[in-house]
Amino acid sequence: MDETPALLVIVDGANVVGSVPDGWWRDRRGAAERLRDRLAEHGVPQLADRAEIVLVVEGAARGVSTVPGVRVEAASGSGDDRIVELVERAGGRPVLVVTADRELRHRVGELGAEVTGPRSVRG
Repeated sequence: MDETPALLVIVDGANVVGSVPDGWWRDRRGAAERLRDRLAEHGVPQLADRAEIVLVVEGAARGVSTVPGVRVEAASGSGDDRIVELVERAGGRPVLVVTADRELRHRVGELGAEVTGPRSVRG
C-alpha cells in the first residue's frame, strides 16, 4: 500500500474566476459554482488522481457548497489569508496552490508549496 500523502491542491477561486473576462462579475457565486463543477468533473489536468482539491471562495461567492471531488472553503475574510492557513495546516503533505496573485505565490512559496497559474485549471 502506498503511504505517500495525496497532493493537496488549493485553488484561489477569486483569482482563477477573475482570470477570464467572461462576465463573472455579474454573478460571482455562479462563476465560483461553475469553476467548482469543472474541477469536480475534470480535476487538475496532468495531476495524479490522488489529488485532494480545495476551492477557496470569498465575498459574494461564499455559500458555494462542497461537491464530491471538491471541498469548498469559504474565507470569512481574505481568501489569500485562508489559503495560507490551509498551507500551514497541511502537515508536511505536498501542496500545490493555483493562483496568479504574486504576493500569495510568494507567501505560500515560503511555506514550501508549489504554485501554478489559473490556466492549469481553466481548461
